[in-house]
Amino acid sequence: MAEKNLECILECVLFAAGEAVKTDKLAEIADAKREQVVKAMQSLCEYYNRENRGFSIIEIDDGYQMCTRPTYYTYVQALAGIRRQQGLSNAAMEALSIIAYNQPVTRGAIEYVRGVNSDYAVARLLERGLIEEHGRLDAPGKPILFVTTNEFLRTFGLKSLEDLPDISTNVELEEADESQLSIDI
Repeated sequence: MAEKNLECILECVLFAAGEAVKTDKLAEIADAKREQVVKAMQSLCEYYNRENRGFSIIEIDDGYQMCTRPTYYTYVQALAGIRRQQGLSNAAMEALSIIAYNQPVTRGAIEYVRGVNSDYAVARLLERGLIEEHGRLDAPGKPILFVTTNEFLRTFGLKSLEDLPDISTNVELEEADESQLSIDI
């Protein structure tokens, strides 16, 4: 398969998908090798950036997604009549940071680190799709475990959780008393 043809196939699949598509799935759809897909995606990304196109392709969680270039978002917003979402509160950002660096984590663990009730912050993060439920902890009360989502990665421009900045003040929840962490009041 010609390289240009592969790029066209990948471009139209990403356009139609509207969300991130895993690299292996793209290879399957295009009947190509994973390495060919990665090379073609790099070529497309370079082209869109060099030409400063109205959209770009971002790498996210071992996949790719076509999205509006931030510079032109207000025009798309005007067309769709989308209201700009309000930023996250400090409480929500604190809770999100705790989840991102210590996932999976319970609401009780979040509250233990923050020192205050985090119901509203967690609810806002769930509503925005930045976190999701990821099962339950095998402990009294079976508290819900939370993890970040691909929307979190997209929102903060990360390819994966490994791209989170290294912080030396990261609170290690494993060192805390587990009885305090597992109770979800």
